[in-house]
Amino acid sequence: MEQAAGCPAVGGSYPQKNAEILSSQYGINLFLAGLLLTFAWAVHAVGISKSHLLSYLITLMLIQLLWMLWYLCRSCTQRRLIRDKDTHAGARWLKCGITLFAVITLILDSFKIGYYIDFSNCLSPTEGIFPVTHAVHTILQVYFLWCHAKDVIQSFKTLERFGVIHSVFTNLLLWTNGVLTESKHQLNEHKERLITLGFGNITIVLDDHAPQCNCTTTTLCSIFSQGIYYLYPFNIEYHILASTMLYVLWKNIGRKVEHHQQNKTPFKFHGITVGMIFGLIVLTSTIAIVVVYLIQIGGSKIKSELALTMFYLHAIFVLALMCTAGIVALLIYRLEDRSLDNSKNPARKLDAELLVGTAAGSWLLSWGSILAIICAQGHPKYTWYNLPYSVLVIIEKYIQNLFIIESIHREQEKVNDDIKTLRIVTISRGSTLSLTPLYKEIYNGRAARASDDIPCLFKGSICGRENDGAGVAKEEISQDNGLVMHSTSDFSFSSRNSVTNNKRRILKNIAAFLFLCNLSLWIPPAFGCRPEYDNGLEEIVFGFEPWIIVVNLAMPFSIFYRMHSAASLFEVNCKT
Repeated sequence: MEQAAGCPAVGGSYPQKNAEILSSQYGINLFLAGLLLTFAWAVHAVGISKSHLLSYLITLMLIQLLWMLWYLCRSCTQRRLIRDKDTHAGARWLKCGITLFAVITLILDSFKIGYYIDFSNCLSPTEGIFPVTHAVHTILQVYFLWCHAKDVIQSFKTLERFGVIHSVFTNLLLWTNGVLTESKHQLNEHKERLITLGFGNITIVLDDHAPQCNCTTTTLCSIFSQGIYYLYPFNIEYHILASTMLYVLWKNIGRKVEHHQQNKTPFKFHGITVGMIFGLIVLTSTIAIVVVYLIQIGGSKIKSELALTMFYLHAIFVLALMCTAGIVALLIYRLEDRSLDNSKNPARKLDAELLVGTAAGSWLLSWGSILAIICAQGHPKYTWYNLPYSVLVIIEKYIQNLFIIESIHREQEKVNDDIKTLRIVTISRGSTLSLTPLYKEIYNGRAARASDDIPCLFKGSICGRENDGAGVAKEEISQDNGLVMHSTSDFSFSSRNSVTNNKRRILKNIAAFLFLCNLSLWIPPAFGCRPEYDNGLEEIVFGFEPWIIVVNLAMPFSIFYRMHSAASLFEVNCKT
C-alpha cells in the first residue's frame, strides 16, 4: 500500500522526492551542455562545428525515441488497467495546435533534406541525418502526446521521471537551436537594413554559415534556403508546446488525483460574432502591414521610415483596443460574485507562470526602447511613435495577464448539477394540483427533500403546499397568490438570466477578440517584422552588440508569449 498511516507514509515520499530532484538536475545539466555547445558554434569557437552540435541533438532524440517506444509498448501490455488521468492536461485543442505545427515542421524537415541533397558535396553527413531523425522524432512524439499527455504515472516512477525530463530538455534544446538559427538569419538581414537608414557608424559584419560550394540545382536551392526560414517560427512553437506538455506530464508523476467529473467545454462560434469580426479585421490588417513592411524596409531611407511609422501606428491602435477590452472584462469580473478554484493543478499553474515569465521578455525590450528615447541626443521623427508603443506593450500585457489568470482560476458554473427544474403550483377549484415545469433556475444544488415540498420562488418565502381540508375562500386566495407569484417570478428570473447571459456573451466576445489579436501580434516578429532591430535608436544608445544580444534573448520569449496567450484565451472562451 502506498498510503499508510503516520510516519511510514511520510518516509515513503522521500525516495520519490529525491527522484524528482535528481531527474531535474539531470535535465538541467543536459540542457546546459547543449546550450554551451550551441553558443560555441554560434561564435565560431575553435574546434566546434555544426556537426558536433547536430550529433549531440541526434543522440538526445534517439534516446527519447527509445524511451517513448518502451513506454508505448508497456502501455499496450497494460491497456486493461484503469489509470488515473489529469483531465486538465493535454486539452484537445492544444493537441490539434501541436499537430498543426508538427505537420509544418515535417515540411521544414523535407526542405532541409532537399537542401542537403543539393549541397551534399560540402555538407557534413550529420546535416542529412538530423532532419530524418527529427522527422521520425516529431511523428512519434505527437502520437505519444495524443495518447498519453493526460497520464498520471504510478509505476516505474523513478525511471519515468528521467525519461520525461529528458524529453522536456531535448525539446528545449531543439527550440534553442531553431531560435538561434532563425535569429542569425534575421540579424544578417537587419545589418543590411541599417545601412539604408543611415546608421553608417555601426560596423556591419555578416555572420555567414552558408556552404562553401555550388548548388547542383540553383532554383531548388533558392526555394529550400528561403522556405526554411519562413517555416522556422512554426518549428519553434512546436518544440516549446511539446516541452510544456511533457513538463506537465513530469509534474503529474506519482500525483494523487482527485476523482471528480470535469464538464466538457467545447468551442462554439455562436454568440461571438462581434469579437470574431473585429478580430479578423485586426488579423487581416496585420498581415497587410507585415507584407508592406517587409517590402519597404531596407529599400531606401524614406521607405524604411514610412514602414516603421506605419507599423507603430497600427500596433498602437491594436494595443489600445486590447487594453480597453481587457479592462471591460476585468470590470465585469468585479461585478460577479464567483469563487476561485484553488485546487492543485500543474497545468494551470504552469500556464500562469509562463504568461508572467515570457511577458518579461517584451517588457525588457519595451523598457530598453523607453530608456533609449529618453537618453538619445537625436530623435528621428519615426522614433517618437516607439514611446507610446512601448508603454502600451507593458500595460496591455499587464491587463491581459490579469484577465487570463483570473479566468482560468474561476470556477465553472455547474450547469448539470445546479440547475434544477422548479415547478409552480396552479390550484384549481376542483382541489387538484397540476405541476407545470415552467422555469430553470440555479437552486444552490439542493432539491426539495420531500415530495410534498415545492421550492420557493418569490424571495425564498412563498411556497405552495397541498391542503386537503381548505375551503373555497382559501383556495381562491391561494390561486390569486399563485398568479402574483408567477408574474413576479417570471420578471425576476428572466431579468436575472438576461443580465447573466449578456455578461457571458460580452466576455466570450472579448476572449475571441483578444485571441485573434494575439495571433495577429505573433505574426510580425515571427516572420521578420521587428522594429526593435530596425529603428536603430537603441543600437546607438546601448551599442550595437549589447542591444542585439538583449533582443536575441528577449524576442523568443516575446514571440512565445503571444502564441501561449492565444492558446490560453481559446481555453477561456471555451470555459466562459
